[in-house]
Amino acid sequence: MEELDELRNEAYENARIYKDKVKRLHDSRIVPKNLQPGMNVLLFNSRLKLFPGKFKSRWSGPFILKEILPHGAMILSKENNEEKFTINGHRVKPYLEHEVVAVVVESQALHDPTF
Repeated sequence: MEELDELRNEAYENARIYKDKVKRLHDSRIVPKNLQPGMNVLLFNSRLKLFPGKFKSRWSGPFILKEILPHGAMILSKENNEEKFTINGHRVKPYLEHEVVAVVVESQALHDPTF
């Protein structure tokens, strides 16, 4: 019986060590969002489940970030509209319009020698 207790304790210890390593690896790969009021952001649409379409994006926008509230809530508005709405800050990401254009131009130049 003592051997079983020792094996069980060793298994618990190994599981704890494994979980600590996985958590450290996961936490090291998390990139913080540096969002400031006035930035353009994209909003994740989690309710797009009924006939979403094969290539339809779940990200909508861009929206303008008006204010960051305590506990991660954010106030957004459309670019040319004063209507504001509050959302959870985990549902947004920065809108990088200039970087996307640069990638498209580079990929066209690689495939088309006359470009």
